Amino acid sequence: MPTYVTLVNWTDQGIRTLKESPKRLDALKQMLKDHGAEMKATYLTFGQYDFVAIIEAPSDEVFARVVLALAAQGNVRTTTLKAFDEAEYRRIIAQVP
Repeated sequence: MPTYVTLVNWTDQGIRTLKESPKRLDALKQMLKDHGAEMKATYLTFGQYDFVAIIEAPSDEVFARVVLALAAQGNVRTTTLKAFDEAEYRRIIAQVP
């Protein structure tokens, strides 16, 4: 399954309702599961981003639906990187002309 590294920042609304954040995280995990995806890891972080999530989803389309639904709630803004594991990396590099 494709892997996505999602960098997350709370919005003003999200930080005002910070105490509800664990419930929102649980709801996101369930939404991912309902779409055949999985949150592999989450990290509260210092610095430019408030959270980092590692997510696997069956396709870019599934991931896009979930992250758009998450954004529509107004609690977070995200930046996503599509990640390639080592085997994929080696296959890609081997095919470079």
